[in-house]
Amino acid sequence: MRKKQFNIVFQICFFLLIPFSMMAQSPIIITSKSNIVAETEQTKPAALLLKTNLDKAFSSSFTIISEVQNDTESSIVLQFSDALKPDEFVIKSNSNSIFLIASNEKQLRYAVYTLLEIWEFRKFTASETYIPKISQVVFNQNQSKTYHPAFEYRTLLYPDCYEETFRDWHKLDWHVADFGIWGHTFNQLVPAKDFFKTNSKLFALYEHDRNSESLCMTNDTVVDLVTKKMTQIIAAHPNAQFYSVSQNDDVVYCECPKCDALNKKHGGPQGSFYYFLNKIAAHFPNNKITTLAYLHTFKPPLNLKIEPNIYTILCPIELDRSKTLNSENSAAFMKILQNWSITAPHLYLWDYTVQFSNFLSPFPNIQSFSENYKTFQKNKVKGLFVQGYADVPGDFSELRQYLLAKLLWDTEIDIEATTADFLRGFYGKAAPFVQQYLNLLEEKQKKSNTYLDIYSGPVQARNTFLTPEAMTEYDILLEKASVAVESDSVLSSRILKLRLGLEFVYFEQAKFYGKNQHGMFYVNDNGEKEVKEGLTERVLAFTKACKQFGIYELSEDGITPDNYYKEWQEIVKNRISHLGEDLKIHFINPPSDDFKGKGSYGLVDGNRGYKDFNINWMGWYGTNPEFEILSQNLEFSRLKINFLNDQRHWVFTPKKIKIYGYKDQKWKLLEGKDGDILTEDTSITTKSWEFTNKHFSSFTKIKIRVENHTELPDWRKRKNKKPMIMIDEVELYKN
Repeated sequence: MRKKQFNIVFQICFFLLIPFSMMAQSPIIITSKSNIVAETEQTKPAALLLKTNLDKAFSSSFTIISEVQNDTESSIVLQFSDALKPDEFVIKSNSNSIFLIASNEKQLRYAVYTLLEIWEFRKFTASETYIPKISQVVFNQNQSKTYHPAFEYRTLLYPDCYEETFRDWHKLDWHVADFGIWGHTFNQLVPAKDFFKTNSKLFALYEHDRNSESLCMTNDTVVDLVTKKMTQIIAAHPNAQFYSVSQNDDVVYCECPKCDALNKKHGGPQGSFYYFLNKIAAHFPNNKITTLAYLHTFKPPLNLKIEPNIYTILCPIELDRSKTLNSENSAAFMKILQNWSITAPHLYLWDYTVQFSNFLSPFPNIQSFSENYKTFQKNKVKGLFVQGYADVPGDFSELRQYLLAKLLWDTEIDIEATTADFLRGFYGKAAPFVQQYLNLLEEKQKKSNTYLDIYSGPVQARNTFLTPEAMTEYDILLEKASVAVESDSVLSSRILKLRLGLEFVYFEQAKFYGKNQHGMFYVNDNGEKEVKEGLTERVLAFTKACKQFGIYELSEDGITPDNYYKEWQEIVKNRISHLGEDLKIHFINPPSDDFKGKGSYGLVDGNRGYKDFNINWMGWYGTNPEFEILSQNLEFSRLKINFLNDQRHWVFTPKKIKIYGYKDQKWKLLEGKDGDILTEDTSITTKSWEFTNKHFSSFTKIKIRVENHTELPDWRKRKNKKPMIMIDEVELYKN
């Protein structure tokens, strides 16, 4: 602009000299009479893709031609250019036409989908595409923008990502096709079933014993075997982008003298691991070798250069998912991330974005996605594998996959606007209430200021964002959402799916609360427990609805809806009433803080634990349970104690149990029993020990002392792990 002292006449003359291109312009108008120009055979598939989508929006069809026929007519021109990078494309315009330009067919398809999104086409899910009904679309003249991804590799493990069109629209890669061998691979490269018995030295020396869950990193035969197997895999999958050489899903690593020396030299178990991995990578310099920085290999090695064809996938499994990485809780991880960004020649990241211990319970972590992905990008993370519910439609799975896909391509998107756009398109008139539901979940979790764990659940969150009072508020909002779309069967179904999450929370907490408020039981006039009216029928309806939505399992452990209902029936069938209910318990040696449940009352609340250690069980980690029951000469002659066996989580049955009685200010040993000799067992079971004594009623207090195992059995030995005993319930009977 001219300065104020310039006279008005000069200003007017200057204005008249401004080129037309710098003044307000009329946009390019595209109608079905406009042509789609595919300049080569290679551009025709993308041109057909564009035509197919536009034909659905317009009342008449578009035509594909091979060259522009008239420079004055508006056209959409698809071109290839060697000047562009393999992962970028350009959308630009002149005064008449729009140009989509890329160096390859995939990027040209991405350009087509981007243009469609500019014109408000949407691919919300694999089966839900929004096609506007229009007679024309517009595009500004003389524009140009180069598009390129925030991350070079982008893959999501969510339900709709199994569908190629959804992946293509959202510019996603697909690890199933891109990896010749994927994930945790030691067991595949050197199978324990083939080698452990005949040559155990190939495997890790861990806690003084050979362990088949890992390999010896300094054994030359291991290098030879892995090299040979990798050669076979690469020959079988020559077009794969990546090949994984990575530890099993366990914390075991080799501590033999040679490996131990490398570990001490290079900062930990990752030292010998990358020493080994460098050898493998050197055999295949033209192939991309991926590995997982996970558990004991989570930190980068010190003073060890990593081969240039190694791609490290950092796996931050223990982050607080309720907060962004900029919070104090994530300071330690941020230091590790920054160190990896310096150490790794190629840094990728495995992001855990759902709660794996249950797929339906609300999990308010969506608000952290945007800032976290910006942080990853700033710290040189070049690729992401984003783990979700796999092919199970879990809590807000549609919204999660949509937002994550957008962020993987562009971390600078307006996340709030993108969320609102999705909710309007996917939930229709129910969108405002769904938005309020999302906001309220996040608000209550933030207010609780508690750690949000990917292996937690409704019982642990009962005092934070899933209190009974909060559940009522959520239910009211989803009821309003349901009413808003009650005349639309498709939208009503989507709200029903959201409500399944609240149903699941209610059932899980009802198991925990038992006969108390919010529990599954009530006590009838005869003092017996009954299931609340209609509750079992609700559980059955829940399981049927899950199956209708394709929710074939409810957690990473694989429990099916049918088995969930069977377990519910077992709990109903095994309900108990005993004389010791509601007696006072005094802990001499209390349970661990993480496993104290309802406190001492939980041992005599009349509600037995079943197979989930999170519900009703009380746990003593590396210590001996010891507590007193203030029986006050209660007339009973049989005492029963229930224990859990869940060896995967280091929960074992006891070594010994002793029962004492208190009378005349003295404790008397009444009976002792040995526990089982431990044997390897992958199933989750419960077992009871019973004690019968006709003199129980003569004592004012009964003391139970349980001896825990001092060491873990060989098959579950892990560093920094101790045996745990879990008890629930202690039952007293007359006979």
